[in-house]
Amino acid sequence: MPTALAVFRLVQSRAGRKVKPAIRPIRVLGAGASIELRRGDRMRNGSRLLFAAAASIALAATAVSAGATDRKAIERGKYLVSFGGCFDCHTPGYFFGKPDMARYLGGSDVGFDMPGLGVFVGSNLTPDPDTGLGKWTEAQIVIALQTGKRPDGRELAPIMPWRAFANLTKSDAHAIAAYLKSLKPVSHQVPGPFGPDEKASVFRMKVVPPEAATAK
Repeated sequence: MPTALAVFRLVQSRAGRKVKPAIRPIRVLGAGASIELRRGDRMRNGSRLLFAAAASIALAATAVSAGATDRKAIERGKYLVSFGGCFDCHTPGYFFGKPDMARYLGGSDVGFDMPGLGVFVGSNLTPDPDTGLGKWTEAQIVIALQTGKRPDGRELAPIMPWRAFANLTKSDAHAIAAYLKSLKPVSHQVPGPFGPDEKASVFRMKVVPPEAATAK
């Protein structure tokens, strides 16, 4: 049985020139020796590189596409919020004619006094984790928006028009949630809600029963 060195020298003498050994060790399997040369390694390495490059391009294209979709949803959400009444009831200063745009949607400073129910202040809709929606998922925002149910099980105040928002398409509801999550967080803990027998510490707009409105 020829040795590995003998086989290598035989190939070298027949080629009439120096042949560099393969990257991988030469294996001799008896009389029918099999020699794996550098060319095969190059082809395999090239295939791996092409596959890796194709995979990287595909991942990058997917990320770009997802980013574009997110931006489109956020823009749609901004458009819907702009005329949905969110700005009015959830931005401080609005009801005094001087909305504080530095705290846009950061929670109102005026409450709604509902007979027999109490006083409710428009909450902080920014993604602040302590005073806003920072710990809510987009799915939880959509549920509250369309069913009136908060993650803690409480029902939103009657002044919140969730019954109207229930008619939104799912894509529009999720667009609103995506937009709210994209806002700059505003740290502002709104007071309340206050029960019907509690003293509210904020300005309030009161819904007055007919008999009280006509009493002298």
